[in-house]
Amino acid sequence: MRTFLRAATLQQQYEHVFARDNKTRAFSVGQKYFAEFLKGEYSDENILFWQACEELKREKNAEKIEEKARIIYEDFISILSPKEVSLDSRVREIVNTNMSRPSSATFDEAQNQIYTLMQRDSYPSRIPERPWEELGPLAGL
Repeated sequence: MRTFLRAATLQQQYEHVFARDNKTRAFSVGQKYFAEFLKGEYSDENILFWQACEELKREKNAEKIEEKARIIYEDFISILSPKEVSLDSRVREIVNTNMSRPSSATFDEAQNQIYTLMQRDSYPSRIPERPWEELGPLAGL
């Protein structure tokens, strides 16, 4: 990981963040900077949703899973939510069906679609340069 932190540009960091085989680990390292970028683009609901889904997947208690799933639905899926994420009708229907029996996998399809959306549409084409040393404390190195 230390070699990665010495890379020349933040662009390389984001490319690493979106490497499919390293998605969860790499995303956790770069998500602070990516969240800042998305906030500036007025689309931070996408990363907030992604993070909430990751937290749901870590939950083991069935009652808490159901509670967290309902909160995620109200915060990010409901058409009444100001933080509603953009999902196609097929995925929205899958989520609605899954909500009849919430589980840690209730939002998997939606999370994958939002991840792809962030990768394709929110991926910054011109990332301002930042010193790579800033990532050291973020990554816990």
